[in-house]
Amino acid sequence: MPTVEIDPNELRELTNADEKSDDDLIDDMFALGLEFEGRTEDDEFELEFAPDRLDRLSVEGVARSLRYQYGDDRGVYVPNTNSAEWTITVDEAVPEERPYVTGAVVRGVNLDEDALDSLIQLQEKLHATMGRKRAKGAIGIHDLTMLKGSSAGDADSSVRYTGVTPEEDSFVPLDADREMTPADVLEDHPTGETYADLVRDTERYPAIYDELGLFSFPPVINGRRTEVTTGSRNLFVELTGTDQWTIDKMCAIICYALSARGGTIEEVTVEYPDHDLIRPDLSTETKTVSHERIETILGIDLDPEEVIDLAERAGIEAETAEADGGRSVERAERDDHDSEDLVYEMTIPPYRVDVLHPMDLIDDLGRAYGFNELEPRYPDVGTVGGRHERSRLEDATRRNLVGLGFEDLLNFHMINEKENFDRMALPADGGDGERAEGEAVYGAGEPATIKEPYSEDYTMLRTWVLPSLVMVLERNTHRAYPQDLAEIGFAAEVDESENTGVTERRSVGAVLARHDAAYEDAKGRLQTLVGDFGGELETPPTEHPSFIDGRTAAVVIDGEEVGVIGELHPKVLVEHDLEVPVAGFEFDLEVLN
Repeated sequence: MPTVEIDPNELRELTNADEKSDDDLIDDMFALGLEFEGRTEDDEFELEFAPDRLDRLSVEGVARSLRYQYGDDRGVYVPNTNSAEWTITVDEAVPEERPYVTGAVVRGVNLDEDALDSLIQLQEKLHATMGRKRAKGAIGIHDLTMLKGSSAGDADSSVRYTGVTPEEDSFVPLDADREMTPADVLEDHPTGETYADLVRDTERYPAIYDELGLFSFPPVINGRRTEVTTGSRNLFVELTGTDQWTIDKMCAIICYALSARGGTIEEVTVEYPDHDLIRPDLSTETKTVSHERIETILGIDLDPEEVIDLAERAGIEAETAEADGGRSVERAERDDHDSEDLVYEMTIPPYRVDVLHPMDLIDDLGRAYGFNELEPRYPDVGTVGGRHERSRLEDATRRNLVGLGFEDLLNFHMINEKENFDRMALPADGGDGERAEGEAVYGAGEPATIKEPYSEDYTMLRTWVLPSLVMVLERNTHRAYPQDLAEIGFAAEVDESENTGVTERRSVGAVLARHDAAYEDAKGRLQTLVGDFGGELETPPTEHPSFIDGRTAAVVIDGEEVGVIGELHPKVLVEHDLEVPVAGFEFDLEVLN
């Protein structure tokens, strides 16, 4: 989860809530879903954010949410925009790997040190989350007064988004005192070295020019000439990326933050070779939610006026209408109207990138009402809840693992392809890792992937548990050995024979990391565990790319092959910077039942 540092005094100022103590602010933010993690050395709040509410990655966004919570602001606010005076012309030489651009001009911004720090932090956090570490979207913010635009069409000024060869041109980048070519930046500049992989393999590098020359090298670094300082009042915001929707939403969040600092938003014309766009895109969206569903999910009875009030306090707007799409229901008529026939057309502000489903809006209504105000009640069903048999099996297995000396872990079910396959020397979906007899190796099934993941660290459901355990070992090389870790966790892989298209299972994974870890140590623990459940264990030799040949076996319990055991291959250890041998095993939990 991303963390953001916020000055409580600045938060009070932006919310006009001078009477609020630090504890009051912490409680109010927790009600919004912002968790207080502690204080920084500068006595600022450190807050942990859910990755969906990216509009709260700055003090301006948090203050906006609190103003709605306090009732000082209501409904959807969309900043007024002035007509475009600047144009971004997209040249045909733009690299096809990064073809999209958007932008805005913001005039009259009040930038003191705190505001500038907040803007920089918001930029960095958007890069790390929605921008996928600048791979999907990158933000450049420039001092407009330092730009000289050329005449283009009906606009007063124009800049050009194009592509250049690595040595074609030069400029002075931020934090440098000499002119450098894009190739020089990637080799000799710290920021360039960090983001070199984003452009190094392309024939042409992205570049943005004004009449004076190159001033931005996205997604790597801006030029020093247009650097933003506390003296900057007029800003030029440009974003480039691989997806128009993503950079447009990032731009909207930036514009709202600058608007909160007194800025006036001015449109920019984006001229592609085959079409034009007017940006920033501050259009709203609507979704339909039924009154019955709101009451069912929240478990409370609400009048239509209350739903509309809650929506406005959540920063959205709602209008009632007939469920069959008929005429709107006037306020005077609602009391006599059956609430089951009501639906709400809810308007969503441009900075909300998280609203994908009506449930997201119902969650907003619940937070505005106050989840602490909801009274728990038993569901109206004729059955009594109890522990599932699978849960009993998990608990029993977990107790046995702890008794065998393992530390019990709980890792994320999400992972990425590199961690799940590549770093474990494991080909996905069998591939070259198929065993001699043609059976796919354990853990190498086709993964269930996320179509539009928020983070490149979590792009798929893991197909086996051992990669997660090895990642924990990698992050704890500073800890003393031995480290004996175990997890009973969720794993999944694509299976067209299933109704859902995915096979899900619970796996038992364990690793032993120590100077003398060996296959025999892992098998001894596994033998004891299986024996405690009355099972019969066999370990016929097998091959698996994650393990050492000759020190690897299949896990066969009661005649069924359900896993793998062995000593991790040296190339896996080197990949994870592990300097001690590691032995481990994994098998399907269900076989112990």
